[in-house]
Amino acid sequence: MLDLHFWPTPNGKKVTIQMEECGLEYKLIPCNIGRGDQFKEEFLRICPNNRMPALVDHDPADGDGAISIFESGAIMLYLAEKTGKFLPQNLRGRYDVIQWVVWQMANQGPKTGECGHFRRAEGKGDLSYGITRFTDEVNRVYGILNNQLYNQRYICGEEYTIADMICYPWTVGWKAQGQDIDEFKYFKRWFEEIGERPAVKLGMEAGNAMPKQVPDASENEKKRLAEMLYNQRARPAPKTGGML
Repeated sequence: MLDLHFWPTPNGKKVTIQMEECGLEYKLIPCNIGRGDQFKEEFLRICPNNRMPALVDHDPADGDGAISIFESGAIMLYLAEKTGKFLPQNLRGRYDVIQWVVWQMANQGPKTGECGHFRRAEGKGDLSYGITRFTDEVNRVYGILNNQLYNQRYICGEEYTIADMICYPWTVGWKAQGQDIDEFKYFKRWFEEIGERPAVKLGMEAGNAMPKQVPDASENEKKRLAEMLYNQRARPAPKTGGML
């Protein structure tokens, strides 16, 4: 059985798309990031970065007990290896897909996330530089995908792979990102085709019934949660038992 510690965000839905495409049985374990579940000790044991998603595979290939994996890109590579699907086996094809998975994790995801952060925070001081900076960066990202797709069906050629799955969820919110996908006709063709895949639809629907807000929270509790979520600094290491 696969347990996916999850909340319905683009990072979570990358993995549910892949699970649906692979026909895997999995259990969604809610990690309510608005309530701060990602800071709980039991979650930090499987994800020290306090970010979802995180995967626990209770039946790994080595048969040596459960294995936990964090970071969506690592999870998707693991599942691709586990199933033998959506990741080419030949050297060049494999690393073509891997480099685009890394590109998504290092570029598309962070830039789009910062774009959304600053655009949602309008009215909290002069954020014009941040809004312009990251809206333009997201535009650059769409241009990269558009150029990659102008003469091939999928991101890595004629074969649908985890590179397509990992990029798609972050493009669904293009309007809120301040973009016009009509400017990117090759990307738009890909976007519309991927969105019609039955498994993609199922993966994108996963967890949508999970409540987005924390119910019955007082104003003080809402303030506490906001401070915890948006003003994070380093968590202190234990004072005893270390390597020093």
